Amino acid sequence: MRMLFSVTMNAITVASLYFLVASGFSLIFGLLRSVNMAHGALYLLGAYSGYEIASKTGSWMLGLVGASLLVALVGVILHQGLVKRLEGDELRQALVTIGFSIALGDILLMRYGGATVQYEPPEAIFGATPFPVIGAYPTIRLVVIGVAVVVGIALWLLIQRTRLGMAIRAGVDDAPMLSAMGFNVSRYVVVVFALGAGLAGLAGVIGGSALSVAPGEDSRFLLSSLVVVIVGGMGSLPGAALGAALIGFTEQFGMAFFPNYAILLTFVLMVIVLTIRPQGLMGRAA
Repeated sequence: MRMLFSVTMNAITVASLYFLVASGFSLIFGLLRSVNMAHGALYLLGAYSGYEIASKTGSWMLGLVGASLLVALVGVILHQGLVKRLEGDELRQALVTIGFSIALGDILLMRYGGATVQYEPPEAIFGATPFPVIGAYPTIRLVVIGVAVVVGIALWLLIQRTRLGMAIRAGVDDAPMLSAMGFNVSRYVVVVFALGAGLAGLAGVIGGSALSVAPGEDSRFLLSSLVVVIVGGMGSLPGAALGAALIGFTEQFGMAFFPNYAILLTFVLMVIVLTIRPQGLMGRAA
């Protein structure tokens, strides 16, 4: 029972981290229909820049905020300089953003080297918290779960209950009509792209604090984001949450009970979902 409960908590933690990364990817890929294969590199940039800011200022919170804003700015530059110029050409967008990802990854490798970097979170979220059955659980992992819940609720309210959210949803269905009604569609697109990139930066700091930061993490989280969005459905935040939960639980229980087939189980799940619902569990049919 103790092992089962521990694996379940680890699965919830991993699912929460996957959701934090995939929510930004879902906004960009699902709502804007922009192919941003540099999303994993933005996660890594957020992790390293947050570590740099936190180390120089002595404030983990400043690292969190600073990294989110910095990565959001880089996202705007990426969109305006590359992605926007190739609007409607998904293949070229994918190739260009892959190139951007490789270049950014090499720059980070040159700056920080190949060693693993470990955050020093504040004392308030460091250590362990008393927990039923397992006795105690790392506080930083509980923080990951809490942040994911807050971000999920905030994004849902933004998309469903604000003027910006209504404009975004309308623009997905009929951008020319929205523009004809006097809305600046280009401005909304930039805002959503910046928001998606900023979420990747925030996830980088949160994930780096709960786990660690090392070269190669960008590929891991890009792949996990793709799988989460495919399983949950493009452009659906509830779908991203559901997809992250399914992938997190499949991965962690697979590693605990079927370690040799853990990675395979994740892709088996994706194949089953696509066989039953090609648009994803909560995605809309094209």
